[in-house]
Amino acid sequence: MNSLFVYCEIVEGRQIAGVSLDLLTKGRTLADQLGCQLEALVIGTGLAGIESDIFPYGVDRVHIFDAPGLFPYTTAPHSAILCKLFAEEQPQIALMGATVIGRDLGPRVSSAMGSGLTADCTQLEIGEYEDKKSGKIYENLLYQIRPAFGGNIIATIVNPDHRPQMATVREGVMKREIRDAAYKGQVINHNVADYVSAADMAIKVLERHVEKPAHHLDSASIVIAGGYGMGSRQAFDQLFTLADLIHAEVGASRAAIDAGFADHDRQIGQTGLTVRPKLYIACGISGQIQHIAGMKESSMIMSINSDPDAPINSIADYVINGRVEDVLPKLISHYKNLTK
Repeated sequence: MNSLFVYCEIVEGRQIAGVSLDLLTKGRTLADQLGCQLEALVIGTGLAGIESDIFPYGVDRVHIFDAPGLFPYTTAPHSAILCKLFAEEQPQIALMGATVIGRDLGPRVSSAMGSGLTADCTQLEIGEYEDKKSGKIYENLLYQIRPAFGGNIIATIVNPDHRPQMATVREGVMKREIRDAAYKGQVINHNVADYVSAADMAIKVLERHVEKPAHHLDSASIVIAGGYGMGSRQAFDQLFTLADLIHAEVGASRAAIDAGFADHDRQIGQTGLTVRPKLYIACGISGQIQHIAGMKESSMIMSINSDPDAPINSIADYVINGRVEDVLPKLISHYKNLTK
């Protein structure tokens, strides 16, 4: 019982999901702190050579389950594999992305194993915990950190007694980094029939339709985000005009979302997306801590705000002190002239 597992989600084209690669990077750091192995688990169809995409992140062992019917994802066979493998390997920590799949698979596995799970974590750390009632001190626990009560507080959750300590993590909150391009670990090809029953494979996916995302905020090099200070949905739409001119994506603060200025899937912050663009342009955003948590890792931050004392100005590299309704039309006009 001395390993850290990362479930590597497979997406179209036999690719490993970005959030899984993020978790491999974080998992390597946590495993180094714990002095244990980092292990990856991959389930799908036609996975020959998939380990070459995983080892560079510092993975010591890759568990591969490759068989027809394991992709696209269905709940029963994947959960059966995880439950039996975890019972055999006894990992102390198991991580997966807070994706549609992770949010289905994680709770099912943690419930079957009686281990508990913290969903939508934004940070993971290793630390100790003291039970005030018993006076017992637990060392090397996983701090599972996530926003709670609508993002108004940050909760740190621990699981002292049950294993594995399980968490799902939002995409984009962990920085992805290759440990060693030449890193080599052990590949374990499992016999799927030993883990999955015929009943588990009863559901067959005959046809699958995946809706393309409306935006690519997570990978955009430039993000223009609007806040409540935009004033209206019509004014907010100017951000899309500017975004088209400078090849950017459009995001929003929670206040703008709640006001109906933008769709919910564009929300940036503790209760939304985390972005790390090369340039982040904040328009009419006050900069509450919940929003800053989702964009503070941007390489360069520009703030357009009529309030010189707005909190976001304190972290901005450049500040344009003025009303967005005056500044944005000038920016749009300028970039339109550049493209003529």
